[in-house]
Amino acid sequence: MVPTPASRLLLREIPPLPAVMYQKWEKLLFLHWAFEPGLIQKTLPPGLTVDAFDGQAWVAIVPFLMRGIRPRFLPAVGGISNFLELNLRTYVHDDHGRAGVWFYSLDCNQPLAVKIARSLFHLPYQHARMTSGKAADGLYKYASQRAGDEVVSKFKYQPAGESFEAAPGSLEFHLAERYLLFSKTPRGLRMGRVHHRPYPLARAELRQWDTRPFVLNGLPVPDRTPDHVLASSGVEVKVYPLQTLDG
Repeated sequence: MVPTPASRLLLREIPPLPAVMYQKWEKLLFLHWAFEPGLIQKTLPPGLTVDAFDGQAWVAIVPFLMRGIRPRFLPAVGGISNFLELNLRTYVHDDHGRAGVWFYSLDCNQPLAVKIARSLFHLPYQHARMTSGKAADGLYKYASQRAGDEVVSKFKYQPAGESFEAAPGSLEFHLAERYLLFSKTPRGLRMGRVHHRPYPLARAELRQWDTRPFVLNGLPVPDRTPDHVLASSGVEVKVYPLQTLDG
């Protein structure tokens, strides 16, 4: 079953489940490259299908800040609750027509977060050294070096233009407005919901980028600048428990 406009909007509703975690995602940079869908389909587990837009699959590098991470009944705790992440992802749907995200990897500079995400959500988190901040020229910058890798991936950008919300049916909506993730667990595929207000998006002026995450995940490496670039100041997020695909 292919996702419909209605089914995509339905995933934006608050799930009828208690949230298990609260997070803030801040200063996001979305770098997207278009691919031939058959090429990306070969990288997916059985049960998931490329969620194409105008006949193209999309793969993204997304660096950002995680802030105020905490379980439902506990407060945020200093350095444990604030860290950086850089993920490589694509867009998929299951046999029920539910559209979501498939993560190839999620690099993170907080060891406890890596351990929890691997154990509870079965997501492919990786240890990395990461930094972020303002460069001397005023642009925002990220740097990430996965543990055991010799290459430092660097990104530098600044938002450009006024903030906007993605219109349903647009490419920006397809790429950014995702409220479901899929995870490969020892008992098979599972899905996890998140909820947040629509992203405040902006175009971005990109000064520096790196495709090293494609290499580290064994994917074809783009030989061009990103086909689509967006930035967002961020959103507050509720995270819900994993469910079976029939749940």
